[in-house]
Amino acid sequence: MSARLPDIDACVFDAYGTLLDFASAVTRSRAAKLPQAAELVKLWRQKQLEYTWLRSLMNRHADFWRVTGESLDYAMEALGLDDPALRAELMQLYLQLDAYPEAKPVLQKLKAAGKKTAILSNGSVTMLAAGVAAADLRDELDLVLSIDEVSVFKPSPAVYGRATERLGVPASRICFLSSNGWDAHGAQCFGFHTVWVNRNKLPADRLPSPPEIVAGSLQDVPALLGL
Repeated sequence: MSARLPDIDACVFDAYGTLLDFASAVTRSRAAKLPQAAELVKLWRQKQLEYTWLRSLMNRHADFWRVTGESLDYAMEALGLDDPALRAELMQLYLQLDAYPEAKPVLQKLKAAGKKTAILSNGSVTMLAAGVAAADLRDELDLVLSIDEVSVFKPSPAVYGRATERLGVPASRICFLSSNGWDAHGAQCFGFHTVWVNRNKLPADRLPSPPEIVAGSLQDVPALLGL
């Protein structure tokens, strides 16, 4: 890629959809064989995000595990799936999501180049610890940061501010990477350099502070940093 990010000391990644494939909870479960499988992935994720935004606006915070369960309950009922055993299976698999194939090699390359690496996620501390361990990414990360520390979900500036505080790196020297366009907008608005990892070639969101760079994959990241 011809674009380049200057003077970056730390790379901070969203977790779900960026490093970890949230769809793998469904594709590895009994639900994969159902005709509603694709819609289940889509609706579960849609409601999961909507509930984080709405809870933040309503000032009714709950941790991401509860939000994930409530959004799954909505999706299953909407699709006519009355199966408590399947629900339990899906929730357990959400703690063991597959990493995208390029995630670990890219993190390793960044670490080898002396960059700090971190996750900054809506996920709860317990969820992220389980997910990072299952994906075998612990050694590739300096920090795993949860919004539990501020009790509000992205894209609140308070969330992005935790990365600067905990890493000890100013926003102007942090690259934030997310597969969620709205998340990249929020991080850019805060003051980070941002990369929207647009795997699905979606149209740009109509929001303030568009992401600095749009990439098709995490594989593009080292080149953006001149590595």
